[in-house]
Amino acid sequence: MSALLSPSSVHFPSRYLQNSLLKRWSNGTIGVMRFNFSPSTGSVRSQSRRTLICAVNKDAEKLFKQTVEVDMLIDSLRDANANELQQLVVENVLAFNESFWIRLAARSDTCKSEDDKAWFSLDLIKDYEELASSVMSILDCLVHKTNEKIESATDILTEILKPIADEENEISWPPRDPNALILMEKEIILREKEGQLDEGFLSEVNAQLRQAKEDGDKPGLEAMLQKVLQLYASTILSKRSYAKKGGEVLKAEQFLESIIKEPEGEWNKMLIKGLTVGNGNIPPDELYSVIKKRIERTLIRTVRYAYGYLIEGGSYQQRVLIEYLKGIQSRAEEIVQVLQGKQQG
Repeated sequence: MSALLSPSSVHFPSRYLQNSLLKRWSNGTIGVMRFNFSPSTGSVRSQSRRTLICAVNKDAEKLFKQTVEVDMLIDSLRDANANELQQLVVENVLAFNESFWIRLAARSDTCKSEDDKAWFSLDLIKDYEELASSVMSILDCLVHKTNEKIESATDILTEILKPIADEENEISWPPRDPNALILMEKEIILREKEGQLDEGFLSEVNAQLRQAKEDGDKPGLEAMLQKVLQLYASTILSKRSYAKKGGEVLKAEQFLESIIKEPEGEWNKMLIKGLTVGNGNIPPDELYSVIKKRIERTLIRTVRYAYGYLIEGGSYQQRVLIEYLKGIQSRAEEIVQVLQGKQQG
């Protein structure tokens, strides 16, 4: 979040947002793998052979376990009906790598007879080649749906950023209109209520942010996307209050919640005004304690679905919320260090 402290001005067309994230899919077209095997030529030195044998022996157990796991998956896919096959592919989507296809091809080649290569399912005779085709079709469909999700998320992000676009549809940062951030926040609140800011949306924003950081020449874009995530985190975290316990008001919790609701640019002033090292009555350690509790609650509560998969921990929402809370703590620690240094001086 530190990029927002001194954002550089940047201007770029909003259509940039509609194109930048599809890069990771454009080069990822899925197709059936084909492998050509040819005998090696030339002599192999004895030392190289010994090294190879040593490596094979060392990794033999690991390779065996991997083969067993792949075989179990192939068996499950082979015995599944149409609906079960689709579900298995979705649940094991990351398993369909090069090793899987090589093993499937090997099993097909080593079948002793046509009877061994086929089985009966849903009144249809399927062999390994047909299984590969079915799996590939499901994967292609999954990629297509994911691309649709990405395009939809990009459209939503473009709408959120509309308040900072000028008449020529050019987006600039910092925004010229002081009310632009208020309008962006209202758009985020509205779309969050409609359930549009899901894991797909957060994945899109994070991917664009990561690309902006890697490029290194778009500090304004980086700051803008950081602001979108900040506004999102503020909206989500503000929906639940822990400031009251029974009839008691927990001052530190109340103070944290007041910071959460305010723009990042107001944090310094609020911390100086609220902490005991400044002009307030909240000890820094108490603020750190309630931040830690809120992070723990976030780790427990953030269980979301992304593209049909259940994400338990490590979701994009979880990361964004925790980063926001850690950003508040980091800022508080900086303020405390500066103020304590002045007091000692």
